[in-house]
Amino acid sequence: MSRPEIRLSSAIFRANIAAVRARVAPSTLMLVLKDDAYGHGLSWAVDAALDAGVDWFGSYDIRTGLSVRRIAGGDARIFAWATSTDAEIDDAMMQRIDLGVGTIDYLRRIIARAEALGTAARVHLKIDTGLHRNGILPEDWASAVVEARRAEQAGFLELDGVWSHIAEASDADDDIAQQAFLDAVRIVGESGAIPAALHLTASAASWWRPELRGTVSRIGAFCYGIRSADGPELEGIRPAASLIATVTDLDGDRVTIGIGSFDGLPSTLSGSLVGTPGGARTLLSVDHTSSSVEGWPGMRVGDEVMLFGPGDHGERSATTLAERIDTVGEEILTRLTPRVRRVVAD
Repeated sequence: MSRPEIRLSSAIFRANIAAVRARVAPSTLMLVLKDDAYGHGLSWAVDAALDAGVDWFGSYDIRTGLSVRRIAGGDARIFAWATSTDAEIDDAMMQRIDLGVGTIDYLRRIIARAEALGTAARVHLKIDTGLHRNGILPEDWASAVVEARRAEQAGFLELDGVWSHIAEASDADDDIAQQAFLDAVRIVGESGAIPAALHLTASAASWWRPELRGTVSRIGAFCYGIRSADGPELEGIRPAASLIATVTDLDGDRVTIGIGSFDGLPSTLSGSLVGTPGGARTLLSVDHTSSSVEGWPGMRVGDEVMLFGPGDHGERSATTLAERIDTVGEEILTRLTPRVRRVVAD
């Protein structure tokens, strides 16, 4: 193996999904796929999730949502919440992608495009629960609902959801956010049917705060086996990806492996423990195109070293590595360059 590899375990991924679904039930899992499925690869993630029975996907942006539609087919529900161009709105409506709407201006643009195309847009209105992250302010919420209902009556909009983000900074703050969310749902209910999709929580809050869950839970990182930085281990959840590099040279009591900072491996990870055929060993240095690792008895050129993975060879998880450099596990995965090839292991 001349190039480092990300090895993907479909079996672990499916098991993680099953554990998450059991944890959040009866809330429905929406599998989030942002950042190329957290660096795991969109096609692999969608195909494996479909095998696991997932039918709701969160794509973040419309462009990714269109790719998900091509992979998943016409029955999957796809939610894209990034504010988009008129051309992207048109594509989303033609492919029946649900649109997250956090401003009245974006709502009006979507309605205008629906009128121009003579179709109806699927919309989830977002209430700002205090995070100030692209949501309709509470004082503007009632008027936004009126505009949405008017377009719905005219046949240009389907109000299919109410949603928001929360800070997950403290239980008290999240309780306040939930109350703002429930108030928004109540106002929508006063104007007509309450939408089926009510979603407030992402991975951590969905896992730890069942009282905050709506009918849908947006979960990305945990399904891939990436726990929250500084958070506890998750029962039934294991990393679905392992980063592997081979030994290219022996030098006394250390080995050289074929991965470096040019491949996206942070040089500041030196000192971390990695997995080897001899068990856990120290990553001594990270250079531009190679790295140095503490040796082990019987080490040979061609041996495999695991930089991160499920822990079967003494390696740590991507999140454990990330905690050493004050970041999150997702960053370790998503910063890897295309020279690190993806391989499906099972």
